[in-house]
Amino acid sequence: MRILDELKGCGTIGISGHQNPDGDCAGSCMGLALFLRKAMPEARVDVFLEPLRDELYRNIPGTETIRADFRTDIDCYDAFIVLDSAKDRISAAKTFFDRAARTINIDHHISNPGSAMVNYVNGSSSSACELVFEVIDHDLIDARIAQALYVGMVTDTGCFRFSNTSRRTMEIAGYLITFGFEFPRIVREVYFEKTWVQQKILGKALSKSKSYLGGRCIVSTLDRMAIQALGGVGKDVEGIVSALVSTTGADCSIFAHERQGGEWRVSLRSNQIVDVASIAARFGGGGHIRASGCTIGPDREITTSILKMVEMAGEQLRQDVQDRPDM
Repeated sequence: MRILDELKGCGTIGISGHQNPDGDCAGSCMGLALFLRKAMPEARVDVFLEPLRDELYRNIPGTETIRADFRTDIDCYDAFIVLDSAKDRISAAKTFFDRAARTINIDHHISNPGSAMVNYVNGSSSSACELVFEVIDHDLIDARIAQALYVGMVTDTGCFRFSNTSRRTMEIAGYLITFGFEFPRIVREVYFEKTWVQQKILGKALSKSKSYLGGRCIVSTLDRMAIQALGGVGKDVEGIVSALVSTTGADCSIFAHERQGGEWRVSLRSNQIVDVASIAARFGGGGHIRASGCTIGPDREITTSILKMVEMAGEQLRQDVQDRPDM
C-alpha cells in the first residue's frame, strides 16, 4: 500500500486514533500528518486525538496542531484515516469517519478485522508507526517525521524488548535515528521517566497487587478514588501493567483501573506463553498476543471478571505444560 495513491485527489483529510492515545497512536497519527502536509501541501490535514501525556507533547513533533476538542468546520472529509485502532475506539471522531467519502484503517492489532473501505492491518508488525513507515515515501521523510515514528516504535515495543520486535523493526528504527534527533533523551523521557504522582500511583498498585497461579499471574486494581487521592488522573496509570509482568516468574499480568461512569479499563500483558488477545476478546476487547485490553462496564462485577481472566490464563499455562511432555 502507498498512502499517496489512496489519497489522490483528496483536498481534506482527517486522521484519528484510539481513546487515551499512547505513544504509538500519537506518533503514527502525527508522523503520517507531517508527511501528508509535506507531500500534499495543497490539502488540509486535521488530526483528532484526546489530550496526550506531557512527555508525548514534548517529544512528538506537530502535536500542537492536534484538535483535542474534536471540532471542525468540515462536514465531510474527502478521506478519513484511523490509525492504531478500529473505528469503534476513536471517540468523537467516529462521526467524521462515518461521513467521509473515503475511509482508511491502518493498524497492527491482530483482533482488528478492518473497519474501513481500505484496510492495511498487519498483526505481525511491531506498531502502527512501523506500518506508517511502510506506506509513506521514504525520500520525503525528515527529522520531524522520523522522530514521531520513532517515539511510537519505542513505546509499543517496550524499548525494543517485547516479542513484537522483529529484524525489520530494528532496521526501521536504525534508519530513523540517522535523521539526528536526540533518541537517548526521547527514550528516557517517553518510556522510563515518571512524574512523582505517577510513581506514587505505581507504588499503590504494586502494594495492592496479588499473585495467582503460583506466581505466574500478577493482578492489581485501582478505583477512581484511590487514583484521585494521590493527585492522579486516568492517564497516570500508564506502564503499571508492564511493571507487574516484570515480576520474576510471572508470565502474565492484569491491571484494571476505574474510569468515569463506573466502567473499568483492563490491560493485560504476557511474556511468553499466555495469549492475552484471546482473553481480552472474550470480554469484547482485543489487541496483540502479548499486549491487549478490554473494558468492563458498570453492569459487570470487576473482581468476578478478573478472576475469570486469571482462570483463562491458567488454562493456557496448563495446556502449555501438557503440550511439552519434556517438562
